[in-house]
Amino acid sequence: MKFYDLFLGCFLFLIAHILAFYQLNGQFFKMDWFRKNEIWVATFGIILSFFYIWGTKYTVNGFGGLLWPARFIGFGVGMIIYAIGVSYFFNEGITSKTAVSLSLALLLICIQVFWK
Repeated sequence: MKFYDLFLGCFLFLIAHILAFYQLNGQFFKMDWFRKNEIWVATFGIILSFFYIWGTKYTVNGFGGLLWPARFIGFGVGMIIYAIGVSYFFNEGITSKTAVSLSLALLLICIQVFWK
């Protein structure tokens, strides 16, 4: 396992999911810019795609060419970022069901990283 590539891949997934959160949920913020500029918001998806591509590339490389761990890492990071964003920006608290789901997402990440 190449920890530098794995760390870089996770970081790129983190950036991608943060940007995707704003892209998809910006329309619900109190700023009207996201609602009024859907074309620009959608066009930004081209740039956003590179972060997902690079995150996948480095995470797969970090796992020695295995694809499934990269997918689970990307999913788990996305779940955690989404929960933080919804809780912070929209005051949707974390219910017990959401807490269990987040725990499972974290467990997925840990299984992929630490299980040999």
